[in-house]
Amino acid sequence: ALAAKAIESIRLGVVITDAEGVIRWVNQAFVNITGFTREEAVGQPASLLNSGRHERSFFDELWKELAARGAWEGEVLNRRKSGEVFPEQLTITAQRGEGGQVEHYVGVFSDVSQKKHAEERIRHLAQHDPLTDLPNRAVLRDRAAVAFARAHRENARVALFFVDVDRFTHINDSLGHEAGDRLLVQLSHRIVQSVRASDTVCRVGGDEFVALVADVESVDHVARAAARLVEVASSPIRVVDQELSLTASVGVAIYPDDGLDLDALLRNADAAMTTAKSSGRNGYRFYSPTMNAQALERLSLEQALRRGIVEGQLRLVYQPKVDLMTRKTVGVEALVRWHLPQGGVISPARFIPVAEESGLIVALGTWVLGEACRQARSWLDLGLPPTPVAVNVSSTQFRQAGFVGAVLDALGVADLPPNLLDLEVTESVGMADAEEVLARLRQLRQIGVHISLDDFGTGYSSLSYLRRFPIDRLKIDRSFIMELESSRDAATIAKTIVGMGHGLGMRVVAEGVETEAQAEVLREMGCDEAQGYLFARPTPPDELAEKLLEEAGITE
Repeated sequence: ALAAKAIESIRLGVVITDAEGVIRWVNQAFVNITGFTREEAVGQPASLLNSGRHERSFFDELWKELAARGAWEGEVLNRRKSGEVFPEQLTITAQRGEGGQVEHYVGVFSDVSQKKHAEERIRHLAQHDPLTDLPNRAVLRDRAAVAFARAHRENARVALFFVDVDRFTHINDSLGHEAGDRLLVQLSHRIVQSVRASDTVCRVGGDEFVALVADVESVDHVARAAARLVEVASSPIRVVDQELSLTASVGVAIYPDDGLDLDALLRNADAAMTTAKSSGRNGYRFYSPTMNAQALERLSLEQALRRGIVEGQLRLVYQPKVDLMTRKTVGVEALVRWHLPQGGVISPARFIPVAEESGLIVALGTWVLGEACRQARSWLDLGLPPTPVAVNVSSTQFRQAGFVGAVLDALGVADLPPNLLDLEVTESVGMADAEEVLARLRQLRQIGVHISLDDFGTGYSSLSYLRRFPIDRLKIDRSFIMELESSRDAATIAKTIVGMGHGLGMRVVAEGVETEAQAEVLREMGCDEAQGYLFARPTPPDELAEKLLEEAGITE
């Protein structure tokens, strides 16, 4: 009686089962821990508490040891009546009769949830900054080692950004440390949101943060990420009922160019950040002078292009497409040129990639579309024969939800018949969602707009695109035309493209034709149209109008 009273009063759960594992008795602590009443537990198998978190092999080993030693001790994940899974420290002892056979099993257990939570909390605090809850230097070092090893195997690069809040001490001095802490917490959230989930952001000092970004593609990629960090830090932050305007200076170092270990990269990124501060703050600098120059040039070009679009610095020129049999102009392609206010022209080879990477390609493409339609309407008003105008469309622009609407707007504003607009797309437009692309192309065809597949022969899914997509024209990539006379393979490919196009009811256009010999080979192949320096260079619209008037036999 005394023993039963003692067992009933202790805080450890006690359960007694028979030899078959059916519960015969439990104490009050069992009830308190598991949530099952005595009436609910007694008569049920001990598996009543099974959480399903352990493999069958776990229990096989448990029973094997219990049979051999008569006891087992360890940690088990069990289930409360509420369904909550909890960890318990469990000891099971076999009670044998006079003949040595097992008569009962006695299980004694304790709920170790609080202990586990405390251990996890201690482990978390050891690896994270207590103010911002960001990973600390120890975690940064581990993740950097993994990122560097992977980059070494794959011949890739890793970027390290050192972010320092400009004049942070003034905020602490004027508003107090509590306000400064709140500001740092909000800023840490912004920095985390500005990078990818797979990247690592750490707080390494009072107002200093480090972002580790793996798998960087190019200097432009790193420059955009650095500019984004500067931008998120410069957005106003509300603290203690005041809206504070911040700036930050960012230094960038790249593995393996600027260092082969974390310490070297931290030193060099810190040095680059100091350079950014001494250069006026609110900006970023690369540790490498060469990369820094490239990044600054790209940023300057992007900003200038943004102004150029708004201020009307862009112009369109038009290159004729001719019928190879008659040598008459059957259409023109609109090509964009950038004329600087101070004089000089920037090549599309320089500014188009910047437009694509920065997202400006959508605004640029929309302007080109509208201007080309307006010019085509202007030629009609001069009495010229209807001349279709082709406009290049980037994959980014084409995938915009409102692209078809933008085409309708451009046609409507210019009052241009849809059949005089030819949209040139590349195979890359279908790489993301072929079904959506197909639906959009069909919409455009229903409107009456023509579709050309540009740079054909250089993509990965040419045949499947040809079979499914509503295409009017194929444009043979200029790389094949350049080698037409010298390479049998190039000539075979060009001839095959002509045959495929005609077999599917499409016209075929050759780009980059520069010699009569090339034109003659293409004509013999049955190629329908061509464009290139042999026939005409890209021409301003007024000069082209004179040429078209002359071809049509129209005199002013």
